[in-house]
Amino acid sequence: MMRSFYAGVAGLRNHQIRMDVIGNNIANVNTIGFKASRVTFADMLYQTLGGSSAPEGGLGGTNPRQVGLGVSVGSIDTIFTQGNIESTGRTTDLAIEGEGFFVLTGGNAERYVTRAGAFTLDEEGYLVNPAGYRLMGWQAVNGVINTDSDVPGIIQIRKGEEIPPGATTACEWGGNLDSRSAVGDTRVTSQQIYDSQGNLHELTVTFQKAGVNTWTWTATCSSGVLTIEDSAGNPQPSGSVNFNLDGSFASADNFTINITGIPGVQDIVITPDFSKLTQYANVSSANIEVQNGYPRGSLTSIDIDSRGVITGLYSNGRHRKLAQVAIGNFANVEGLTRVGQSMFMESNNSGELVIDQALTGGRGVIKAGSVEMSNVDLSQQFTDMIITQRGFQANSRVITTSDEMLQELVNLKR
Repeated sequence: MMRSFYAGVAGLRNHQIRMDVIGNNIANVNTIGFKASRVTFADMLYQTLGGSSAPEGGLGGTNPRQVGLGVSVGSIDTIFTQGNIESTGRTTDLAIEGEGFFVLTGGNAERYVTRAGAFTLDEEGYLVNPAGYRLMGWQAVNGVINTDSDVPGIIQIRKGEEIPPGATTACEWGGNLDSRSAVGDTRVTSQQIYDSQGNLHELTVTFQKAGVNTWTWTATCSSGVLTIEDSAGNPQPSGSVNFNLDGSFASADNFTINITGIPGVQDIVITPDFSKLTQYANVSSANIEVQNGYPRGSLTSIDIDSRGVITGLYSNGRHRKLAQVAIGNFANVEGLTRVGQSMFMESNNSGELVIDQALTGGRGVIKAGSVEMSNVDLSQQFTDMIITQRGFQANSRVITTSDEMLQELVNLKR
């Protein structure tokens, strides 16, 4: 009789644990990156009233006679199914579609993982979650990201970071040179270029029809001394551009434009590219379409792509890689230990944290401007709540009935 009483108590206690888990799931239905849990029950040890026996002497065998001692919690599992991706429009909000975790670190240098990607930039330029833990990844050096390191650092995006000026080293011409032009006709093009300190200078290149399908070009600059040199460094009076019979580009001299003598700056060496020029029977429109120099610029905004590469956009129109977000994964994600704030830690049964880039080793894609919502299914939780309530009620009836039987036993003395 007491066995049924204690079995009922065990049932009440463990159904209450299941209700606690359900309540926690429902409470976190709108928690970013939250992963629901479930409870599984297991029967407890049994008291054997009679053992089993084998068939013998013409009699059949008998089965063991055992009475269970109640129920226990078999496991509390974390369910890592994908939550819905919700767009927020904030560049620093990140979500992972697929497997993997963001890797965080705190003041104690321990590493945590999370699916909650509501990050912001703090005063020092670190990407942090609402609890202040810093996002880890690979920091770029002069625009180059080295992801070969197994141990990434802390991502820092310095507000107001400046990019130094870059001298013009290449110019690209495009457009058309009119094939109907007479020998000696010219087309003048001009473009502002930059020196090593970001100062502007005007480069002028003049094309002159030299013959059938052939044009020559000369250059002048508003500053310094300009020379045209061949690949051996010998000065040349001009270069040439040749076209095919159909008017497409054929070839050009491998010459460079050298500008020297500008006070206080490095010499400018420009490699011209004429490969996009054409020669059709149409109005001449040849001009410099691209030059790669730029002035000093400051960081104005950032962009994050599907691999987690953070690119800085600068006021001078340039862009440069700043960092890349690291993605961690485990052999057994259900073995992770919860530590609150939608974060997890490595445990003895999760396997070691393995860090790599997004879209590698089964890791998912990063969605910038979005967050992953809770994966709690309310309809399932309400159904489980009803079942748990009924189980709790049934176990309470076992206790009350056992109590009544004990009361009858006590009354036998009267």
